[in-house]
Amino acid sequence: MTDTRTRLAHTAQLGDGTLKEIRALLDAAFDGDFSDEDFEHGLGGMHALIHRDGELVAHGSVVQRRAVHQGRALRTGYVEAVAVRADRRRQGLGAAVMAALEEVIGRAYVLGALSASDEGAALYAGRGWRVWEGTVGALSPDGPVRLPEEEGSIYLWTPPGRSWPEPAGRLLFDWRDGDVL
Repeated sequence: MTDTRTRLAHTAQLGDGTLKEIRALLDAAFDGDFSDEDFEHGLGGMHALIHRDGELVAHGSVVQRRAVHQGRALRTGYVEAVAVRADRRRQGLGAAVMAALEEVIGRAYVLGALSASDEGAALYAGRGWRVWEGTVGALSPDGPVRLPEEEGSIYLWTPPGRSWPEPAGRLLFDWRDGDVL
């Protein structure tokens, strides 16, 4: 039996070797389509890491963002950089990573959010994440902008006992370089 415990650690607790391991996993999992800005988006928060036989096989992180909805700035745990090594997929590792990140979100944030790829959407939906049906945008340096290309791929999760945001109006996220969502 191999050890598959999920380790939670803040970016500040990770050494250069671990960060390089994470980056290599993400580059392989996304077939080289994971930019420096994408990697940057996953830093500064909590990481869920799973090692098997001394090798990193799954990762995800949750970072703080602000989502403005109906005049309120919601402290949002935004999930980033979720990946499972190709030869370890369909073994429950993605679900284990998400369970750890959901625990962080439930204790520290009003809600969770993420932008799902087509490949990842089933994992999130199966865990109770729901597609945001309202409009999506960002608070750009030039003011609010709508991001219609992101609509339909933004998933939200509310911890038990917290209410789901009404889909009326827009959900605006804070601005960042690269892919905003």
